[in-house]
Amino acid sequence: MTTRVHHLDCARMRPLGAVHPKVAPAVLVSHVMVVESSDRLTLVDTGFGRGDAERPERLGATGRTLRAELSYERTAHAQLGELGLSPGDVTDIVLTHLDLDHAGGIKDFPNAVVHLHEHELQAARGRPSLKEQQRYVPPQWTPAPQWRTYKPVEGGGDGWMGFDSVEIISDVVLVPLSGHTRGHCGVAVRRPDDAGWFLHAGDAIFDASEAGSSSSCPWGLRAYQHLIKMDGTAWAQNRERLRELRAGHDDIEIVASHDTAQFERLAGVSVT
Repeated sequence: MTTRVHHLDCARMRPLGAVHPKVAPAVLVSHVMVVESSDRLTLVDTGFGRGDAERPERLGATGRTLRAELSYERTAHAQLGELGLSPGDVTDIVLTHLDLDHAGGIKDFPNAVVHLHEHELQAARGRPSLKEQQRYVPPQWTPAPQWRTYKPVEGGGDGWMGFDSVEIISDVVLVPLSGHTRGHCGVAVRRPDDAGWFLHAGDAIFDASEAGSSSSCPWGLRAYQHLIKMDGTAWAQNRERLRELRAGHDDIEIVASHDTAQFERLAGVSVT
């Protein structure tokens, strides 16, 4: 059973083009969840890692565009220590996807099993398109960690809340939400004391309001999402399913990786 959930920002970014709030926020976070249970310590995504801070040039043109604040202090490895947790005790990393701002910390946790969709690992290894050559940075996760891949069937089955899914460990569920990438997933985490769920939706949405009846997502972020998505049909369908999920379940918080205001509320901090 989940005993505690922490919210970390492990990739504070000030992207090029953020000239006005209606275009794009001045600051974007990369929301990492730390899930404590009686016998496991799990990360949902990792943000950037120590290797990125030491060698920012490996992030290429995409990294330069994101203008991330790369430092050891920002990494999940460092922030776990501030929480009184040992990075060596991380047993599992569950990834929404392998984009460079989500997977940079994998090698910081060598004892962890890394869980993800089979199609995501295939795409990241092969990088068959220009978009995938730009978004995936193999040095972030080579030599290979302890991968564990899954291929849950998409199509509205009877798994988690009507989504086809696979339970990774107790109270942590992988939910396919492809579109942004070929194997993009959400990660559902039961809240402590059985008080509902978090659904970390990764980059299926960039602003939490996009899962509601009306979106306040800046137009620049909306355009960027269209630019980098891999499958437009799946992307649109899964966003509609997220809207239906939110409308029908008040006890589910749908987490958008880069929504700074939502992160501030959940983490109880101010991002500047």
